[in-house]
Amino acid sequence: MRYVSTRGRAPVLGFDDVLLTGLAADGGLYVPETWPQLSTADITALSGLDYPTLAARIMAPFVAGSVLAQDLPALLAKAYSGFSHTAVAPLVQLNANDWLVELFHGPTLAFKDYALQVVGHMFERVIAARGTRMTIVGATSGDTGSAAIEACRARANIDVFILHPAGRTSEVQRRQMTTVDAPNVHNVAIAGTFDDCQDLVKAMFADTALRQDLNLSAVNSINWARIMAQIVYYFWSAVQIGAPNRPVAFAVPTGNFGNVFAGYSASRMGLPVAKFIVGSNRNDILTRYFETGSMTVEGVSPSLSPSMDIQVSSNFERLLFEAYGRDGAAVTRLMDQLKQSGRYAVADAPHHAITAQFVGRRLDDAGTKAIMAAVHGATGALIDPHTAVGLHAGRAAGLDPAIPRLTLATAHPAKFPDAVFAATGIRPALPPQLADLFERTERFTPLANDLDAVKRFVRARVTA
Repeated sequence: MRYVSTRGRAPVLGFDDVLLTGLAADGGLYVPETWPQLSTADITALSGLDYPTLAARIMAPFVAGSVLAQDLPALLAKAYSGFSHTAVAPLVQLNANDWLVELFHGPTLAFKDYALQVVGHMFERVIAARGTRMTIVGATSGDTGSAAIEACRARANIDVFILHPAGRTSEVQRRQMTTVDAPNVHNVAIAGTFDDCQDLVKAMFADTALRQDLNLSAVNSINWARIMAQIVYYFWSAVQIGAPNRPVAFAVPTGNFGNVFAGYSASRMGLPVAKFIVGSNRNDILTRYFETGSMTVEGVSPSLSPSMDIQVSSNFERLLFEAYGRDGAAVTRLMDQLKQSGRYAVADAPHHAITAQFVGRRLDDAGTKAIMAAVHGATGALIDPHTAVGLHAGRAAGLDPAIPRLTLATAHPAKFPDAVFAATGIRPALPPQLADLFERTERFTPLANDLDAVKRFVRARVTA
């Protein structure tokens, strides 16, 4: 399998290089040169497999030619062995055609674990084969950071630098990052928003000397390996409720568009999906796009669902690449417009192609609390605010009620205890392995939103 950049000017690479490179040299994002295809019989044959075995079936074409190919089943079995539920990603039925896909049974209680536990093992295996070391730099709006740290902590030949927006994550999210005592882990609190953190990471990758000197790699969903591993739970959940013999719809709370792009990738591989419903909070750039055809950046407002407090949805570039017929020059023009003016408009034909598959719905904080309260009242279940946004979006989309709707439950409610308590009067307890989280010592470095300062910090720690 070979991979191409969404901007068309970077080298075509194999999987191992894409894994270690993260962001393409031309500033674009890597996608497969061709989409692997699963027939109806292939998808039917996934029924009854356990999660790691199904994951190996889905990922195998993407790592063809990699040093990982032969070891993939064993690597995946190891990656998912520590998840707290035997099903790994269990489904919970809310009513006749309304389901939650619980993606919070990994070590950090968020959906990012489903990819990053895999990616951590992949990093270690590939750099060991090459006899080198690497520096991981990532930005987080809350969950990616802790999942990346947990996946890469104490691994030989890997240094990890995670940038988070100071004061804009939940306390549980922050402490899951900053209380990890490992010499290769470095937490940085940036005075700014997640978009500022993301811009700093992209700027570091754009610095050719820094990138080469430190062998930079990414753990954000700009890294194709993240998307690849997330494709799995779309097949996994759809097959359990009747795919491929009937289509399903997915409701996905998202800000950076990586999670829902994984679903789109599953559909390109042959999974029958009636619609992808994107849930936005008050920072509704994606919903505004679906309604207007224009991507327009506005200010970021803190919300009860901080992982979606984003205005630059990096992974949308991958969807644009597909909608524009893989025209890298067209994508480059749009990205240049966004950088220069904070806005771009998608041409009619690609916009219609996108809205044929995607719809967006928004929900403010008051509505988020109302959904959390309603679900608890009806079922006794507690859900986190991001899941509430997704659940509302799915119900508000107006789809045929006969089509099963799967909402991705992206985080454990205990990651957002204040929001859950405000909505339900119940404060969810952390699982036993995190019971002492608030007693642990935090370790992080506050830095200004200044690229040179961040570069100096990273260089000094890697050298040390």
